[in-house]
Amino acid sequence: MPFPGLDWTPALDRPDLLAASTARALARWADDDDAVRASVLVAEIDPSLADTAALTAAYDLPLAASANCVVVAGRRAGDERTAAAVVLATTRADVNSAVKRLLDVRKASFLPMDRAVEGSGMEYGGITPLGLPEGWRVLVDARVAATDHVVVGSGVRRSKVALPGPLLARMPGAEVVEDLAIA
Repeated sequence: MPFPGLDWTPALDRPDLLAASTARALARWADDDDAVRASVLVAEIDPSLADTAALTAAYDLPLAASANCVVVAGRRAGDERTAAAVVLATTRADVNSAVKRLLDVRKASFLPMDRAVEGSGMEYGGITPLGLPEGWRVLVDARVAATDHVVVGSGVRRSKVALPGPLLARMPGAEVVEDLAIA
């Protein structure tokens, strides 16, 4: 198990601990990639500890192995462009430069919480790159991709997912980006 502070089990064996869209995305991905079934794990947590700082303290998880998934958007010619940026918790998404450039918009900003929750179909504090809506880009910072195991949301606040960073980097639709985040 990657992090001994939690009771990890294969995520596909516990769909009750995943958002419905996350469970569907993992099942589809597992059909195409044998590593998913054994390597993507889920652990139940206290939902009041879902935020990164509280989670890492309570479960003795290394902050450098936690990744945040933030939803950003910008407009170009009246068309909204939405993306999820996945960055290590020790960094922050470079929304004003890297994300803006990648979305090809004049201004990019974090999507308001209510819109991020509604658009993703996931709970605030649990939004994950696994199972986001079609049409949303999934931008993964190269440092996340290089992490042995990374902890991300599960789509719900009551659990977390752990998987190898290189596996997350090859998730369908993922785009690995150098310098997506700044320290």
